[in-house]
Amino acid sequence: MNSLRHFVVPPQSGRGFRVRQGQHVRVIDPEGQQVADMWAFTTSGGLDWLSTSQTRDITERLFPIAGECFYSERAERLLTLVENNSPSLHDTLFPACNPGLYERAGLSGHPNCRDNLLAAVHEAGIEPAIVPDPVNFFQNSSPQPNGRLEVLASNNPPGGNVVLRAETDLLLVITACSVDFHPTNGGICTAIAVEIE
Repeated sequence: MNSLRHFVVPPQSGRGFRVRQGQHVRVIDPEGQQVADMWAFTTSGGLDWLSTSQTRDITERLFPIAGECFYSERAERLLTLVENNSPSLHDTLFPACNPGLYERAGLSGHPNCRDNLLAAVHEAGIEPAIVPDPVNFFQNSSPQPNGRLEVLASNNPPGGNVVLRAETDLLLVITACSVDFHPTNGGICTAIAVEIE
């Protein structure tokens, strides 16, 4: 019996997924150049969440390599990066796009990943005290030699993906990034696919 479940996160939206310890999650960019923001929250043993700063500190990398983990605020292993099938650098430095970003660009009321996260966790009955920074899969924003951070168009090809293994029971929230006024998503927002097995 095939236990693979397939989901689509429409452009400029987000969705929560409950995953059990040991399950594998594949985050796929079907059309290419679409950033997927991801958060993870524990669902047992008290609220904890994926921390990009703890992950950078523990792995001593800007982004884990295959076989390494993403860690929580309490420095617990939450997810293992099993496969990285993308040339993208991914990103663990930038916050989610939010209403302020769009207001500064003259786009009040624009869909954004922060609000999409909050809607998904509210629906799941989780009320985080803060909005953690996400892991931005497929985002092309490496630090420049002068220390400047620049977001370039994603170089992820159609079908580029990552595979994660849950190390504990989690609520994952994945958004299809809403940025459409900057090259981030190749100039157009598209869907993200998620497979859970």
